Amino acid sequence: MKQKTLKDTIKLQGVGLHNGKNVNLHLHPAGIDHGIKFKRTDLDINNIIDANYKNVKSPVLCTRLENANSVSVSTIEHLMASFYGEGIDNVLVEIDAPEIPIMDGSALDFVEALRQVGSESQNSLRKFIKIKEKIEIKNGPKYISIEPLEKDLIIDFEIVYNNPLIRTRRKEFVLSSGDLNSIYNSRTFCLYKDIDQIRSQGLAKGGSLENAIVVKENEILNEDGLRNRYEFVGHKILDCLGDLMLSGYRIHGHVKTSQGGHQLTNLLLRELFSKDSAWEFETFKAKKEDIDDIKEKSYPRAAVINA
Repeated sequence: MKQKTLKDTIKLQGVGLHNGKNVNLHLHPAGIDHGIKFKRTDLDINNIIDANYKNVKSPVLCTRLENANSVSVSTIEHLMASFYGEGIDNVLVEIDAPEIPIMDGSALDFVEALRQVGSESQNSLRKFIKIKEKIEIKNGPKYISIEPLEKDLIIDFEIVYNNPLIRTRRKEFVLSSGDLNSIYNSRTFCLYKDIDQIRSQGLAKGGSLENAIVVKENEILNEDGLRNRYEFVGHKILDCLGDLMLSGYRIHGHVKTSQGGHQLTNLLLRELFSKDSAWEFETFKAKKEDIDDIKEKSYPRAAVINA
C-alpha cells in the first residue's frame, strides 16, 4: 500500500473558531516520508510545526501544536481527520494565522476539497502501527484504551452529558466498513450555558450557529437541527481520528473510550509509544497494477525552509 499526496494545491478560507481571525489555508503536495507539516506564513522564522503527538500543548477544547520555538497552530483535528480518512500521508499545510479555519464545524469542506483535487500514489510503502499490547489511561470517570486488532481501526466512543437532549450516547465506528461521511459531516457542539465561560477564557471568538451546534436545555438552537442522530458522538469520533493521526501513521487497533477528548487521546499516544513492546511497524505490498501505475513517476522530497 503506497503513500499518497495531493495532485495539486488546495486553497481555502475561513475564520478561526477560537481567535475569530480570518485565515487563508493552502494545502500543498509533499514528497515521500514528508508527513504532515504546518507552516505559519505570517511568521518569517521558526515557522514549521510537525504534526506530531509530542508537539501537542494545552489541548483544551481543541488540539494545539507547538514547536520548540513556541510557535503554534491550533484546531488542527478536523483537517487531520480528513487526511486520515482520505488516505493522505504527505502534505505541507501553509496558514497565515495561528488557527486552522473552523469552516462549518465539521470536516466536510476539507474532505470535499481533497476529493475534488484528488490524490497521487508515491513510490514508497505506507507504514502502519500495529498494536501488540493493550494500553489504557484512566482519569476519574474518563477512560481510553487501545488494544490489538487485525488490519483495521475501531473507535468505540461514549459521551456522557447531564443535558437532557445529549444524555449518554455511544457509537462504534469501524474504519474499513463505517460511514465515514457521517463522521466527516458531524459538527462541533457546545451547551448554551457554557458559552460565557468559554469566551471568558478568550476562546470561541469566532463561534456561531454557522459553525457549531448549540444546545440550550432540551432545544437545538440551529435552525436545521442535527444532520444525523449520532452527530454529537460522531463529532467526538472525528476529533479522535484526527488526534490519532498525530501518531504520524495510521493505526491498526481497537480504541475504546468514555468521556474522552483531545487530552486523553494524546496521553494514550504518549503512553503507547513509551512502551516498545506495545507496538510495531507493519507494511503491506501494493498490488501489481498499483506498482505499474507509478513506475515512471518520481516524487522529489519537498523542501521545507524556514523562510
